Amino acid sequence: MVQEIVIYPDKRLKLISKEVTEFNEELHTLLNDMFDTMLSKKGVGLAAIQIGVPQRVLIINLPEDDSEDAVFNKEETLEIINPIFTSKEGACKHQEGCLSIPGVYEDIERAEHIVLEYQDRYGEKHIIDNHDFLAIALQHEIDHLDGKVFIEKLSFIKRKKFEKEWKKRLK
Repeated sequence: MVQEIVIYPDKRLKLISKEVTEFNEELHTLLNDMFDTMLSKKGVGLAAIQIGVPQRVLIINLPEDDSEDAVFNKEETLEIINPIFTSKEGACKHQEGCLSIPGVYEDIERAEHIVLEYQDRYGEKHIIDNHDFLAIALQHEIDHLDGKVFIEKLSFIKRKKFEKEWKKRLK
């Protein structure tokens, strides 16, 4: 079921999400709702807190291509629970956007290469070792789990400009 996206500056986006300890039907329903919500908003990633659930859960589904009519296969969705970076190396810049800050895109610096340990919906452990767009998307979504949004990585001047424009837009 499609859920409502929490929009910046909602205070829930500042919450630090709690570790998942039960891998049950409730978690599976959350993951399914997150997929439906992300798909309806044409996103590539979604953290549970973005639908108001402060749990260390995120999903990512990178389409095969960048076209407007790119197809998302649910089977290819990464369901990441309790993620922990074991390595972050290098640096790169990539333009990011966010479903919680719609219409805003900025170049953000992130680690170029990551190694991540996580659990799936059944509690099984996995490792991702990546230096592509997936590495960027994972860092962006895990920031949400830690109560951060991508605009916090902007320079002071860019952040002030964003805040001023965002306030006007919300009126």
